[in-house]
Amino acid sequence: MLSPRERPDAAIIHADLDSFFASVEQRDDPRLRGRPVIVGGGVVLAASYEAKAFGVHSAMGGRAATAACPDAIVVPPRFDAYVEASKRVFEIFRDTTPLVEGISIDEAFLDVGGLRRLVGPPEQIAATLRARVRDEVGLPISVGIARTKYLAKVASAVSKPDGLLLVPPHGEEHFLHPLPVERLWGVGAVTAAKLHAEGIYTIGQLATRQEVELSLAVGKASGRHLHALANLRDPRPVEVGRRRGSIGSQSAMGRRKQTFEELEVLLAALVDRVARRLRAGERIGRTFTLRLRFDDYTRATRSATIPRSTGATATWLATGRRVLREARPLVEERGCTLLGITISGLVDARTEQLELPLFTAESKGVEIDGALDAVRDRFGKAAVTRAALIGRHTGHEMPTLPDPGRSGG
Repeated sequence: MLSPRERPDAAIIHADLDSFFASVEQRDDPRLRGRPVIVGGGVVLAASYEAKAFGVHSAMGGRAATAACPDAIVVPPRFDAYVEASKRVFEIFRDTTPLVEGISIDEAFLDVGGLRRLVGPPEQIAATLRARVRDEVGLPISVGIARTKYLAKVASAVSKPDGLLLVPPHGEEHFLHPLPVERLWGVGAVTAAKLHAEGIYTIGQLATRQEVELSLAVGKASGRHLHALANLRDPRPVEVGRRRGSIGSQSAMGRRKQTFEELEVLLAALVDRVARRLRAGERIGRTFTLRLRFDDYTRATRSATIPRSTGATATWLATGRRVLREARPLVEERGCTLLGITISGLVDARTEQLELPLFTAESKGVEIDGALDAVRDRFGKAAVTRAALIGRHTGHEMPTLPDPGRSGG
């Protein structure tokens, strides 16, 4: 398989379902079609394009969303329906080409460079894919086609909603450089503000700067990354069967003042959720990262790495509590509207080397975790829960793609 640098034509497709959750709701309920739809109550999980036109967006507080769009129809999430729709769409992806790299349940990269003689040019393949998703699954999907993954992703975003955009190799700079720097992977509000302070507003302006200049403004790693993307350097191929390097979960809490004890309870729920997903995928990890969003919408992360990789809930909960308590002064000073965790540095659990003594407190904890997992698998996730979580809403567990490497798959 040729790397993007060696590939002379635009043969990478980025396919992204439009407002996925909201589109499924509109598909399944004709009364919602053409209407502003919000999925989720306390926090917006998804919004239809009719609602987005009023400024509604994902992770927005429910009250703010309905204030911005009073006519919006708010519906509860139906994750089983979204997972089923995702499976059907991914079947179409894999029927199009074996070279599919899933990014989330509603988007993927496809390499169609080897199909030109058999099927046709990438633009024709993309048009057929879009038609199949519309006809067989009933959902709109936007597609970008380019020589590199990054450009294909930007192209699909520009083509939304329900569009198709090809970026030919000879037109890459013409397409990319007029766009705002916020279109670059890794440029959030904080990084954008730093670039704006340097007089950099478009990707073209960024491309003319020296890498060392950017490193001074945003840090060495970010400077190198942004300079490469702005100058059309993205050698990453479409990777099939790549296992995820981290697993995480988060919960937005709105603007209500949270006590630190409530945050600790929420942390326990998130750790339970993520550790269970680790074990379900036969993975273990070493690094815990805590993500915080404050009342002023700024963010912070804190992390800790443990001596040995594990999937044990008790170990990760103890680690998470320690990290959260270290961040307590910051939380109490600035308030907290979102709490998220990620466990990274993942490896196959079957590669773990046992240490003496074999029967430790952690090994006993893993046995308990296994028993609880079995109960929840059989009777549902709510069959067993912590006493502190009874009657509390800890956020929705968002559906994710299956980890492709599990059980040797």
